[in-house]
Amino acid sequence: MNMDIDAEEATKRVHVRFVTKLKPPFKAPPTSIAIPSNLTRLGLSAVVNNLLKAGDDDWKPEPFDFLIGGELIRMSLEEFLLAKKISAEKILDIEYIKAVAPRREEEPSLHDDWVSAVDGSNSKFIVTGCYDGVGRLWKEAGSCTHVLKGHTNAVTSVCVINPKGVVDGGDELVATASKDRTVRFWKIDADEILEQPKSIRAYKILRGHNASVQSIAAQPSGEMVCSGSWDCTINLWQANDSDAVSETVSIKKRKRGKKEEKDDDPQTEGEAVSTLIGHTQCVSSVVWPKNETIYSSSWDRSIRSWDVETGKDIVNMFSGKAINCLDVGGESSALVAAGGSDPILRIWDPRKPDSLAPIFQFSSHSSWISACKWHDKSWFHLVSASYDGKVMLWDLRTAWPLTVIDSHKDKVLCTAWWRGDSIISGGADSKLCISSELSVQ
Repeated sequence: MNMDIDAEEATKRVHVRFVTKLKPPFKAPPTSIAIPSNLTRLGLSAVVNNLLKAGDDDWKPEPFDFLIGGELIRMSLEEFLLAKKISAEKILDIEYIKAVAPRREEEPSLHDDWVSAVDGSNSKFIVTGCYDGVGRLWKEAGSCTHVLKGHTNAVTSVCVINPKGVVDGGDELVATASKDRTVRFWKIDADEILEQPKSIRAYKILRGHNASVQSIAAQPSGEMVCSGSWDCTINLWQANDSDAVSETVSIKKRKRGKKEEKDDDPQTEGEAVSTLIGHTQCVSSVVWPKNETIYSSSWDRSIRSWDVETGKDIVNMFSGKAINCLDVGGESSALVAAGGSDPILRIWDPRKPDSLAPIFQFSSHSSWISACKWHDKSWFHLVSASYDGKVMLWDLRTAWPLTVIDSHKDKVLCTAWWRGDSIISGGADSKLCISSELSVQ
């Protein structure tokens, strides 16, 4: 009797139609077919690949993901339909998309100490910050072209000031922050061809914080940079030289005995344009998504949104835990993602009246979350890094991670996107890792 029931279960079928927004040759015939109800994502992927191969002998199998009613399937088809109370009596439309997962792991780029900061916002290079006090530019995996020397303690944060445009005849502007309490600005010719890494020093040193600077972010216009510190404040600094000449003083040239050392690259010091006060503990992360608005997170468990012109905080959201990292993106570049001293990645929508409560909570990590970053073109995808040694890729349409990257052998301290289809990350194993060829749509 039991054998008959098992056989009946195994042959239970559902009538489906596979639909997609993908362009040919990824379009399967729109006719309905009967498939076993116990198929999972891999089985559904095999069915779609068979349909595509039937119309194209040269078709090479691709991994796909599947949605019903805008939600990704992460269990068997039958379990999904039961959980969502969807009738299997009618023809089901199942949308398929390219699976988002790295196809390739680049060789890790080695550093001399923990890799604590990374920025991939410029497609030409990656900037890293390291506990050895040095910033580095990488053209690709293993290819370090510039070494940014001058900080006297660990570099905690790095950012490209104007990733979409260059200034000064081709120089890129980069900012770094450090436990030495300073923010530094660097001019880099990223296009120059170098036989070996070129050592450069900052053209401007910004002092004003009286404790470690934890995080920096550039205004989208590239005019200013903000910095968050252990001293509980956020400072705003002028980034474009022309407006800041009156506020800078030249640092005296170093002397060797009676002879003055020649200095082709004079450094200047700058003072903060303004200071935002409100947090009661360490400001752990700052982001500057729109010219007029800064977001900050803190160990005081709050996320604040600041009006740049008035210096007032306009939106406050609270987490139950100290917050380590923050990013703004997703739908209409309006969702706030944050992680901290528990394994949960939380997402808020400040546009909603009840925005005090997170709209999503993802809990697959097993330790503190150190970094999170939205994909800049997708409404659904973001990446997180954790002290559990893992980097996870999330899609808001399912509660489970799309991909778990475990290239690191120790705590992961930072992560970001590069060139739209690569995830970059750094950690306590002194490595910059690049996972590439993701099909983010």
